[in-house]
Amino acid sequence: MKKWTLIIGFSVLFILSFLAYRFYSFIYLPNVNLDAENELIYIATDSELDDLIDSLNAKQILESENSFRWLASKMKYNSPKAGLYRIQKDWNNRELITHLRSGRQEAVRLSFNNQRTIQELADHLSQRLEFNSEDFLTAVLSEENLSETGLDEYNIMSLFIPNTYEIFWNISPESFIKRMHSENKNFWNRDRRSSLESLGLNKEECYTLASIVQKESNSNQEKPRIAGVYLNRLQKDMLLQADPTVIFAVGDFTIRRVLNKHLKIDSPYNTYKYTGLPPGPIGMPDISSIDAVLNAEEHNYLYFCVKPGNSSEHAFASSLAQHNRNARKYQNWLNSKRIFN
Repeated sequence: MKKWTLIIGFSVLFILSFLAYRFYSFIYLPNVNLDAENELIYIATDSELDDLIDSLNAKQILESENSFRWLASKMKYNSPKAGLYRIQKDWNNRELITHLRSGRQEAVRLSFNNQRTIQELADHLSQRLEFNSEDFLTAVLSEENLSETGLDEYNIMSLFIPNTYEIFWNISPESFIKRMHSENKNFWNRDRRSSLESLGLNKEECYTLASIVQKESNSNQEKPRIAGVYLNRLQKDMLLQADPTVIFAVGDFTIRRVLNKHLKIDSPYNTYKYTGLPPGPIGMPDISSIDAVLNAEEHNYLYFCVKPGNSSEHAFASSLAQHNRNARKYQNWLNSKRIFN
């Protein structure tokens, strides 16, 4: 009888020890299996625990799914918070759940520049943030947003200052737009607003002119001079005759040579037909292009033309006669290279 009592006692002790070890291992032993020191994981809005576990398993992060599920149940963790989270190697289940529950997500370093249209910007953002392009377009072009920003469907692009921002991945379109509105206000500081007043432009007009300057030259050294040409033409109520605006109106961005047939298109963006600036930007200008307009050179040039060759430098002229001579040299070079469109 004594022998059976000892056997039973040892068996109970073994079972209790086994259960205690499993209890300990489920909570405190490492369960995050990573080759690298850490891994990023996305949790979509309205995800449930099963969705999270599927994401973790897709990257083979969990050594034991059962232990994670067990502790998640005990910790009443069943509604994951959306976001982008950095998970550390060798975390135990308790550390992993505590971190995900905290909502301490990583920010996305979001950059944008050179998008031509609000649709292109929407597509760009949807590849880097959770919201889709359609929801963004609905929000940014809503009557409420246009009324709040004082913009319209043509110049709404001027709300977005090209830069690199730290943004939470699951930000809503509405919150993102509010953030951009705030960044826009910060960008247009006292010095820039003072420069605007001296030029007789508002923010949207400056942005639009900067977008033209951007398409005319990649040279930051030339940009203030080109801006000066367009400002001179605006002051004299001359047609801007900016080829990039015609290309934008045509919608064929592969055009290298603007032809007479292109100049005939009836569009408010055709600055060979209509005086003044087009109704909105023809792309997102770099900050360097915006500042080039704000710090435009004062000179008497009214014309410029690309110089022959592949340098993309420009020849500037104060008279039409001189400009025509410069233009012929460039056209002859294009012909010699058999560039006809």
